[in-house]
Amino acid sequence: MSNDNARKKAVLAYSGGLDTSVCIKWLIEEKNLDVIALVGDVGQKRQSLDFIKQKALDTGAIDAVVVDMREEFAVEYLSKALAANALYENKYPLVSALSRPIIVKHLVRVAEESGATYIAHGCTGKGNDQVRFEVGVRSLNPDMLHIAPLREWDLTTRDSEIEWAEAHNIPVPVSKDSPYSIDDNMWGRAIECGVLEDPWIEPPSDVYELTVDPDKAPDAPTYLTVGFEAGLPVSVDGVQMSFQEVLSCLNKVAGSNGCGRIDMIENRLVGVKSREVYECPGALTLIKAHRELEDLVLERDLLRYKARLEQDWAIYVYEGKWFSPLKEALDAFIATTQQVVTGEVRLKFFKGSIIVAGRKSPYSLYDHALATYGAEDSFDRNSAKGFLDIYGLYLETWARQQRKL
Repeated sequence: MSNDNARKKAVLAYSGGLDTSVCIKWLIEEKNLDVIALVGDVGQKRQSLDFIKQKALDTGAIDAVVVDMREEFAVEYLSKALAANALYENKYPLVSALSRPIIVKHLVRVAEESGATYIAHGCTGKGNDQVRFEVGVRSLNPDMLHIAPLREWDLTTRDSEIEWAEAHNIPVPVSKDSPYSIDDNMWGRAIECGVLEDPWIEPPSDVYELTVDPDKAPDAPTYLTVGFEAGLPVSVDGVQMSFQEVLSCLNKVAGSNGCGRIDMIENRLVGVKSREVYECPGALTLIKAHRELEDLVLERDLLRYKARLEQDWAIYVYEGKWFSPLKEALDAFIATTQQVVTGEVRLKFFKGSIIVAGRKSPYSLYDHALATYGAEDSFDRNSAKGFLDIYGLYLETWARQQRKL
């Protein structure tokens, strides 16, 4: 016999930060819902996940599900981003945008398994993440309903949120004196709010955790070599490692040399320009090394065409279209280009800079005999004259007509 008085359930994407901490209590009191908190481990390094889980339960959630997504995140998501050399607006390696689709996937799974009616998130009404969560959920389960508390409640400022949390005895890891909003995973950290909202002000030193001030970095450069197989990082200085281990190593080495900071004016999907600060030492290092290896092994026209598609890929993922058919088709195309992206790239880190110091591959298209100006030159210069006559013929014809004017 069914219980018509049973409360409906909502699965909340829960991080333990200010917004989602307030969301649990708000969903219970304002919407009369039972809340299941989903905590995804994507490599974030703040409070322990056990602490966050207990905090969700203490705040009123009927259950808190912690999912270790790290291996899946690296293998199924970060690998695709690396293959695409994904940099939104040629700067941002999509830290938050990459973690949202894997969280969405597990939100839908938990909601379906628990019989939940709603999926909820703590995104604001003028940010990108609301799009990534809701469009992502609709792509996987079009019948699932959404609740976005921050679009409904009257707490219009972070200070008012903090006051509401304090009034309801909800511990939050921010204060009015340090009101930064931080999202992090193994690919990097995103920091916003507070004094960062003034694009004229240099980011204070306390916003950084993964990188040292370049001025205080070592006075001698650090060298290391990253090995790739079929586009994926597999070693550092000859030591075999998993994707996660390579990334962790590069985060430490690049970060300790002051590399990986980004301070940019970003064009959000909703039409707002925002000032964003990121720390992505490992991600930026891998993308730089991977791109350099592609320059060595990919044919010219393929390389140029792929570079154009990389921008499309980054925009699509930034705009929450991870599960779209075009994005999946782009993945399939890009995957075919990675078959020969095998080799090693030697990198030099020094006071905030990442410099490629060498590269080699068994599939290298660099032919020394063709490129050299030395005695072993095999390039046939006699072919150049006929090539140039034909190559420039259409411009010559056009120029003769123009001279008549």
